[in-house]
Amino acid sequence: MNFNLSNILTWNNLAVILDILIIWYLVYRLIMLIKGTKAVQLAKGIVLIFLVRIIAGLLHLNALTYIVDQIVSWSVVGIIVIFQPEIRRGLEKLGRTPLFGGREGNAHDESVKFINELDKAIQYMSKRRIGALITIQQETGLDDYIETGIKLDADVTGELLINIFIPNTPLHDGAVIINKNRIAVAAAYLPLSDSTMIPKRLGTRHRAAVGISEVTDAITIVVSEETGGVTITRNGRLLLDMTREEYMKYLTAELVPKKEKENRWYQRLFNKIWKWGAGK
Repeated sequence: MNFNLSNILTWNNLAVILDILIIWYLVYRLIMLIKGTKAVQLAKGIVLIFLVRIIAGLLHLNALTYIVDQIVSWSVVGIIVIFQPEIRRGLEKLGRTPLFGGREGNAHDESVKFINELDKAIQYMSKRRIGALITIQQETGLDDYIETGIKLDADVTGELLINIFIPNTPLHDGAVIINKNRIAVAAAYLPLSDSTMIPKRLGTRHRAAVGISEVTDAITIVVSEETGGVTITRNGRLLLDMTREEYMKYLTAELVPKKEKENRWYQRLFNKIWKWGAGK
């Protein structure tokens, strides 16, 4: 028996494989869309109904099969009504996705927004001399230190960071650790540095910032409670009393990915048409 590769690599077989991959991808995206929402429990109920239908068909339970078939036949309308918020959210998300250069553009824009939220919190706390310690994870994992904090798993906003570090609140003492542009935990403990190069006028927050920079490649921002000065540490380096222009330049260089290339004119045109009416 001769093995002929051309008999396998036919368009019909490739179409079947492509069809299966697309369906699996759509199911995965649907699961990720409803994850963490009340729709998860409803989805489990729908799966249970289909399992009952399959079992009833195999056991020839005609009455039960008829009832389940009626439920399934009307389920399309029911799904649209029940999952209306999730469907709307998914369509809105799809409509916001650029046709060309989406990933690079989105990553760039999200990083810029992230830095602006940091800046909003830093400026507020610096002017009012509210002490803060913010560590941003890079390549080296910070799981050991994340475990010492109080889990938040929240979007980074200036208002939330400010609220965390307001004195005499449950979360203000310790460090905020940010991972993948999200606040992982607050009130985390960082290792203190024993370096004699740290000026004696600096307190525990600065020693913790230097300490974490000695054992990881994380970027740590400190707002001094005594002076309101802004300090950044990384890889054992201590950048003291940075101006707004200096720390914004540093954070932008370290955290904002550069766009690989400029889209062609027709790509920019399509993206502009696609985004028309979406607002700024």
